[in-house]
Amino acid sequence: MHKDFKTLFPDTPETEVRHVYSPYRVCPVGAHIDHQHGHVTGFALDHGVDFYYVPTETGVINLFSTDFEGQVLFAIETMPGRYNTWGRYIQAAIYTLSKQHEVTVGVQGLICGSLPVGGLSSSSAVLLCYIMALADVNHIEINEHDLIELAFRAEKEYIGLSLGKLDQSCEVLSKKDHLLYLDTKDDSYRLVPKPAEMPDFDILIFFSGLTRTLVNTGYNTRTDECKVAAYSLLAYEGVPYTAFADTRLRDVDTRVFNKWKHRLPDPLAKRATHFMTEYERVERAVDAFEKGDITMLGAIMFESGDSSIRFWESGCPEMISLFEAIKEAPGVYGGRFSGAGFKGCCVALSDPAYRQEAIDYVTKNYLSKYPEMEGQYEVRVCKTADGVRRVS
Repeated sequence: MHKDFKTLFPDTPETEVRHVYSPYRVCPVGAHIDHQHGHVTGFALDHGVDFYYVPTETGVINLFSTDFEGQVLFAIETMPGRYNTWGRYIQAAIYTLSKQHEVTVGVQGLICGSLPVGGLSSSSAVLLCYIMALADVNHIEINEHDLIELAFRAEKEYIGLSLGKLDQSCEVLSKKDHLLYLDTKDDSYRLVPKPAEMPDFDILIFFSGLTRTLVNTGYNTRTDECKVAAYSLLAYEGVPYTAFADTRLRDVDTRVFNKWKHRLPDPLAKRATHFMTEYERVERAVDAFEKGDITMLGAIMFESGDSSIRFWESGCPEMISLFEAIKEAPGVYGGRFSGAGFKGCCVALSDPAYRQEAIDYVTKNYLSKYPEMEGQYEVRVCKTADGVRRVS
């Protein structure tokens, strides 16, 4: 049991405390295309979110966080309007679970993240923990598919983020020493085992020191631009299309894109270009991983990072500087922004033999340009891991 839980709830017997865990995730290649029904890849990390809790038969929600200040306290039957704080995630979990099941038993507990917030899909990990806990105390049976769908709907419909299913799928389905290869159009997936001949690698997480939330950034606008681009390309070609809300760039053949891309406004052409090239990069990345070619996988990651900056137009001066430093660091195979890339962190695959050299190089380079990030910038070393689980 987490020591802070015992401090917050001293009268709760340790034997009654329940514990669920969800890992963070990184996407080596497949940036910004899951919401367009693209193929994506992912690793779960050996760091994540722990939720320690006990049921409350009265339906009270009483939560604390090790990462955010304040207390979240309300009754399920009289749930207040949407919070603008970290409390909105338990509200989102209640919202999505209540649409299909009766949720009357609440939870009292402590949510704990093991890494700084930003770029590792911590929001999805938190939602998965809450949904698993609420399902547990309300005796609701959910399988992996249900869990992914519930967390996806919570974040899309309640939080208001136009995302795909990469985050939830990666955090639920991943296995240690495997690469998740997911088709977000039909949710089919493969777990590609790491070949025995493939060298060991670190997953280095470089936190810029800039925290971010995707709501109210350019993230939702870019997903809309992708839809407009897809709708336009299909119209130019005379291909039948369905409702705008159901249109994705996955519906557009590469031949059609190449034929008509010149007619798209520049922002739309850039978004579509990123999708088409990233979709192809995912196939090459999976092939490289299957062959144990981590050098090629890393090179493709760098290509993905460059495309995110040039065509997706994400990033900020600090994040771009961090990415450029990673490119030059000794022992680094590849890297890119993690998550949306507007702020947050960068991820790199690196040779463990050069671990400290890589960290030192990036740190010195980044902080020399942004000394104000001293004390906020962080580096963590991670490995691949299994997905969500009930610990006790």
